[in-house]
Amino acid sequence: MPTYTALTTLPGKAAAEKLGEAMENLIPEPTGVGVFELEDGSGLWEVGGYFTQSPDETALMLLATALGANAFVVSELPETDWVAHVRRELAPVEAGRFFVYGSHDAEKVPDGVEPLLIEAAMAFGTGHHGTTLGCLRALDRLSEGGFTGHNVADIGCGTAVLAMAAARIWPETVLASDIDEVAVEVARSNAAANGLADRIRCVEAAGFDHPELKGAAPFDLVFANILKGPLLALAPDMAMHLKTGGYAILSGILNEQADEVIDVYSQAGINLVHREEIVDWTTLTLGRIAP
Repeated sequence: MPTYTALTTLPGKAAAEKLGEAMENLIPEPTGVGVFELEDGSGLWEVGGYFTQSPDETALMLLATALGANAFVVSELPETDWVAHVRRELAPVEAGRFFVYGSHDAEKVPDGVEPLLIEAAMAFGTGHHGTTLGCLRALDRLSEGGFTGHNVADIGCGTAVLAMAAARIWPETVLASDIDEVAVEVARSNAAANGLADRIRCVEAAGFDHPELKGAAPFDLVFANILKGPLLALAPDMAMHLKTGGYAILSGILNEQADEVIDVYSQAGINLVHREEIVDWTTLTLGRIAP
């Protein structure tokens, strides 16, 4: 059965959210609508819908005109066996001591690694993207340098691959949070599949805004693999929840955005320790150094 997408861009969060809400009332209705800020410095927002029937292009044109959006681009998607496709594309990933793989590659896990089983699902973080890979490398680098994380949080955890990596090498419970309830369920499932259900506590939260996170602070290591905008907004809370001598591993940052993130966190008292670029993305290791 064919499926369809309808995508447009427009300036301004409020207008984009209003357009997204209006799209939900279309007939035929979309099965999902997304509103995202483009991380290219343009100030534009992307609004898109996913349809199982051909969308009403006249209605889309009227919505776009009314809210000052560019014309919608409607595309018919080919029928694809996505499970087979993902399994072909997601080869195992090695990041320092960590080996990230899907169950279809279980026989490829070598000896002497820390295995992390991640199935492709509705959450971000399989190790293939430069941001997740950079975070795993940063964790391995800290550990190799003698650091031990006794109190670790993974903010915006997605699949919880970073939380699981920390739980693999250190004995304490790791807190993992995400703003999206689907991601939290995926994180719990992955933790269970890796035998870490009793070592990773998954909660739904925006940033540190959860009683368990507030109660467990200060942390000596925090992962935040999200995007530049949320990372900048998180800086004051990060300073409040990161202990002196602790580290923050940040990613989801385009290379050209890294200096701005470094500057904002430096003003919050959390300074650059290491940076790594992987293709278009930068991963930062920052430390809250004792005065």
